[in-house]
Amino acid sequence: MQDFFPAFLNASPLIAAYFRYLFHSGNEHSIHSPFVFDLYTQVIKVKKDRNPDYKSLKLLRKELLKSDRQIEILDLGAGSRINKSNLRKVKTIAKNAEKPEKFGKLFNRLIRRFQPATMLELGTSLGLTTLYMSKAAPESRMFTFEGCPETAKLASQHFNRMNADNIKIITGNIDSTLPKFLAETNTKLDFAYFDANHRFEPTVRYFETCLPYIQNESVFIFDDIYWSPEMTRAWEYIKAHPQVTITVDLFWIGLVFFRKEQVKENFTLRF
Repeated sequence: MQDFFPAFLNASPLIAAYFRYLFHSGNEHSIHSPFVFDLYTQVIKVKKDRNPDYKSLKLLRKELLKSDRQIEILDLGAGSRINKSNLRKVKTIAKNAEKPEKFGKLFNRLIRRFQPATMLELGTSLGLTTLYMSKAAPESRMFTFEGCPETAKLASQHFNRMNADNIKIITGNIDSTLPKFLAETNTKLDFAYFDANHRFEPTVRYFETCLPYIQNESVFIFDDIYWSPEMTRAWEYIKAHPQVTITVDLFWIGLVFFRKEQVKENFTLRF
């Protein structure tokens, strides 16, 4: 029995990373930064979050989780751990690629807190997370990037159905569409969610492509920071970047802030 857990953890790097996270993570009692304490207690750890938009989004999620419709996926990223075929059912995509409801609500709260004027998402998928973000700031501009045309088409239908008029979807390889968009619009990025190519080089490149467009209050979110050794290495690179002042590791996602008035600190907190 003594040999079981080390062997189990070695066979499951993600589970091993999660146990390390649990061991090192803290709560509000371990936070000495007033900014992060307020963020954690008032936004991240909120248990009762009642928002009228959640009901329709929950119904859409349930519908997608039952859909046997098949679409052909154009995967330009790190691929799926579960599906090797590019022909996938919508319900499979909804189950494996969409963030759980608790993260959609967290993103919604973060946006309501920081009130970004311009939001960017890399990796639209079926558009559920996009909608959680869009609904939090309907007067803001939301730009979401998706590499797969069939997935983008479905997401666009969901945006129309939910009357999310502030979303613009940009279809194509993000390697080319992102720098082109930023150069042409030259707009400040108040909020950005990175959920596209889960590899070290593209993640770091997307991050550095967006850096010239940040301002002091910008918020970046990186998805699946322990999904693979490459993503963990990318997360470490981002934390160490000189323009980054505050990071919050919630295991499944990482929050990044650029507030110049803050002392550089990295927090690992329970969520």
